[in-house]
Amino acid sequence: RFEMPYNIWCDGCKNHIGMGVRYNAEKKKVGMYYTTPIYRFRMKCHLCVNYIEMQTDPAGCDYVIVSGARRKEERWDMRENEQVLPTEREEKEKLETDPMFRLEHGVADQAVLRRAVPTLASLQEAQSAWKDDFALNSRLRRHFREEKKTLREEEEEAAALQAKAGLSIPLVREAEEDRRLAALLKYQSLDSYEEKQRMKRTEISSRSWFPPTTGARAGEALRKLSLGARVQKGRGGTPSSATPPATPTGLGIVRRRS
Repeated sequence: RFEMPYNIWCDGCKNHIGMGVRYNAEKKKVGMYYTTPIYRFRMKCHLCVNYIEMQTDPAGCDYVIVSGARRKEERWDMRENEQVLPTEREEKEKLETDPMFRLEHGVADQAVLRRAVPTLASLQEAQSAWKDDFALNSRLRRHFREEKKTLREEEEEAAALQAKAGLSIPLVREAEEDRRLAALLKYQSLDSYEEKQRMKRTEISSRSWFPPTTGARAGEALRKLSLGARVQKGRGGTPSSATPPATPTGLGIVRRRS
């Protein structure tokens, strides 16, 4: 099995093949780089009938495309990126045989180390917060338990409110603004059925048992008529033109003799 080490373009179908795609490949040894063998891999594109050949490059610590594809250029200069470069054979031999070159190389390495010390210190400080795994795990689990308990209480309150109001829709979380607005509202309490029945019974018990008499009604009518006649007379009407006062006989009221 061969895993694509970087993004490439197939020369056959011109499709993009991403890094990490795996193929069944033919592997064979094609040479040596000092004591390191060079291997070549031949595989068929999964999108067409084109064959792709790649081989290892021990000198550059990379893979090289031999045929059938072209590399998607995403490389950069390792020196500009301040990455660790592989030591070439000539440089390694010079370090072993030339004391002055070894001293100069060590001075350059010390300068690189001094520049990297602040970054390394900040990384160590950031990693020290995760040093005690047990305490961090306990704190995280305690936080999850508290959050789970709060969520369970909110779900129980929402379920009780839905059952009380007969709602089938899910309820959203209560916001602080909604809580303040609800505190400002004042509702007028409505009388219950029992209170209304009690008020009605009180009114009936305080009412008279007997209806008003006919004589009382007639007396009230006479009083109103006499008041009307006085008002007309006060406005300047003459007795001849004024309406004669109403009498019980004229109104058809006959008193009973005892």
